[in-house]
Amino acid sequence: MKVAIGCDHGGIDLKKTVVAVLTELGHAVDDQGCNSTDSVDYPNFARSVSTLVKEGGCECGILICGTGIGMSMAANRIHGIRAALCNEMFSAKMSREHNDANILCLGARVIGPGLAAEIVRTWMTSEFAGGRHQRRIDMF
Repeated sequence: MKVAIGCDHGGIDLKKTVVAVLTELGHAVDDQGCNSTDSVDYPNFARSVSTLVKEGGCECGILICGTGIGMSMAANRIHGIRAALCNEMFSAKMSREHNDANILCLGARVIGPGLAAEIVRTWMTSEFAGGRHQRRIDMF
C-alpha cells in the first residue's frame, strides 16, 4: 500500500519512527515533509497529504504534529477525508473498522515512539467492516 505522511516541526522525530514501521510492514511511503525543526504551518502538510489520499495517489495517510489535534482539524476540512486522532490501539482499530478512517493523526508530544509504532501497526492492519457502518459514512 502507498501511504502519504506529513508532519510539522513538532513531529519530525516521530515521523522517522512511523516511516520505519511502515517500511517494516512493506508499505511505500510518500513523504510530504516537513524535514526540519524550523517552525512551519501544519495546515499546508495536512492539505498535501489529504489531497494525495482524496485524489487516489495514496491509499491512506498519516499526519503528525505536537498534539495531533491541529492536523486532524485541518485534514477533516477536506471533503472525503476521514482523519482520526488516535492515542491508543482501540481507537486506531475502531477508526478503521467502523469509520473507514483514511488518515491517522498522531500527537508527538502526547505519545511516545513505542506507543506510536503500535498504533500505526494496529491502524494499518485493521480493515473496514462495511455493512451498517458504510450507511453511516454515506450520511456525511
